[in-house]
Amino acid sequence: MTQDVNPQAADDNEPTDAEAPAEPFDPATFDPATFEPEAVSDEEAEVAAEVLDFWTATRQYAGMASASIVVGPTVGETVPPQAWSFGDEPELAERLLDAVLTGDKTATSSALWDYDDEGAPLPVVGELSILLDGESHPRALIRTTSVETTTFEEVDEDFAAAEGEDDRTLESWRAGHEAYFRRNLQEGREFAPDMPVVCERFQLLYPKR
Repeated sequence: MTQDVNPQAADDNEPTDAEAPAEPFDPATFDPATFEPEAVSDEEAEVAAEVLDFWTATRQYAGMASASIVVGPTVGETVPPQAWSFGDEPELAERLLDAVLTGDKTATSSALWDYDDEGAPLPVVGELSILLDGESHPRALIRTTSVETTTFEEVDEDFAAAEGEDDRTLESWRAGHEAYFRRNLQEGREFAPDMPVVCERFQLLYPKR
């Protein structure tokens, strides 16, 4: 669960970056062997099918091809990892995905409270994710390389630059993220410099740059 902020968007009072759409479809929750398209909306069924095809074509980049040739794919290789898009609107999703594809964006961050409030697990090192574009088409495969929980005020210049947004300075990172958190923290949560923040770095596996 990541929440990246685009400072310029914040200044314009436009939606800023959040990890996933308001109602994300998680292909990791279905088993392709028993998946029933009629049980979900047509749009979700299309996303599921496209993500599954994408995973079948790209899992070799996660080191899952050689063994499958000999013994056949395992369940872990067949079921795709979680798929999500950056942001809460298509244009932002496209812009941040482009930053990942060009190598400018190799990190993302979120409020720890969001994981707590939603009962969601934190990202873990080695975890794979499929990134969707603004129209929910799978475009990239990434692997989490580090996860650190720190405070907002302790996020440093190096991490701010790795998020790849705006002018990539710590000053703009703080301004944009503070504005985002103030607008989007759930009821009962208030922004504070010492609020816990999950800082995640990732590696682009596909497409290769």
